[in-house]
Amino acid sequence: MKKLLLFSLLYLIVTACGVKSTRNMLVSGNYDEAINNAISNIGTYKDKKSKQDYIYMLEEAFAKAKERDLNTINLLTKDGNPAHLEKIYNTYLLLNSRQESITPLLPLKLMKEGRNAKFPFSNYNNQIVESRNELSVYLYNNSKKLLASKDKLDFRKAFDDLNYLNKINPNYKDTNKLIDEAQFKGTDFVMVYTKNETNMIIPSRLLNDLMDFNTYGINDKWTVYHSAKTKGITYDYEMILSFRDIQISPEQIKEREFIKERQIIDGQKKLLDDKGKVVLDNKGKEVLVDNIIKATVKIYEIRQLKSSLITAKVDFFNIKNKQLLQSFPLSSEFIFENIYSNYKGDRRAADDNYMGYFNNKVVPFPDSQQMVYDTGEDLKQKLKNIVSKYKFNQ
Repeated sequence: MKKLLLFSLLYLIVTACGVKSTRNMLVSGNYDEAINNAISNIGTYKDKKSKQDYIYMLEEAFAKAKERDLNTINLLTKDGNPAHLEKIYNTYLLLNSRQESITPLLPLKLMKEGRNAKFPFSNYNNQIVESRNELSVYLYNNSKKLLASKDKLDFRKAFDDLNYLNKINPNYKDTNKLIDEAQFKGTDFVMVYTKNETNMIIPSRLLNDLMDFNTYGINDKWTVYHSAKTKGITYDYEMILSFRDIQISPEQIKEREFIKERQIIDGQKKLLDDKGKVVLDNKGKEVLVDNIIKATVKIYEIRQLKSSLITAKVDFFNIKNKQLLQSFPLSSEFIFENIYSNYKGDRRAADDNYMGYFNNKVVPFPDSQQMVYDTGEDLKQKLKNIVSKYKFNQ
């Protein structure tokens, strides 16, 4: 009984909070929020007495929202500015969708007044089609004007407007063709060059990897990088990757000898008491404990080392005025290291993470070309970060 009363009390509190929240939305002019909240709370049990407040508020919010939207359309229509056509079209869509969201609930009874809630629906089909057609004409004509300019930002605006036109009115005239034109005209084409200012030959494999922008995963619809000129394209910018210096250290072999000691477990032994007798457990069995010993090992370690360092810079130029836009320094280091060891004594005395070195062998040092290529792998990642973050024509 107590649980039932508690549940009822909680239900009343939640219901009261929901009604108050919806009323606040209605009073503050957030009619569509009030409508959505009321619809959600009415749910499938629309004939319950607890739903009456929501039905009254739904009726009121619908009437006020409709009046507001029709007044807005009337005002924008009288103003005659074609820039308002999208607002008019979307408002008609909203008027229609609002009705569609309420229709499944009808009829809704108002018990005290003995009547059904009133929702004066209207058929907006003609207005939706007419406003969409007017908006389509405006978007199409305005986009063609934008495409006749010389500003890439205008081309990009046309691209967005034409895609919106294609969404609300698919295959309108030659919209798809104009979208392709806007995409092409709005794109910044960047020609990429490399310069070798060092006294070393840079591996062609590395250059090809650095210039293969298809592998960079850069998603920028308005910037395209080319490492080879393409016929029919006027390039807007240049990106020059200049290799300034390449340093490769001599091959080094470092040797060292050291001793490691540590306590280790070496099997088990019988536990003895103070008198030297074997300790027995309560079942009469001998008690065994870990046999701790001190292990010692002498380690002879050989370390192979070779390193390379590439320093470079990336310059972005405006081709039309030859102006340097920005410069970014680049550097990348690669270290080749191989460690192998021999030992004398108990290898268990060595650190656990050192054990692998005992199985290693001497390996050939990489040549200079391989060192440069391996260094370039990190360089490519840093170049990708620069290219992905740098924006032209913003």
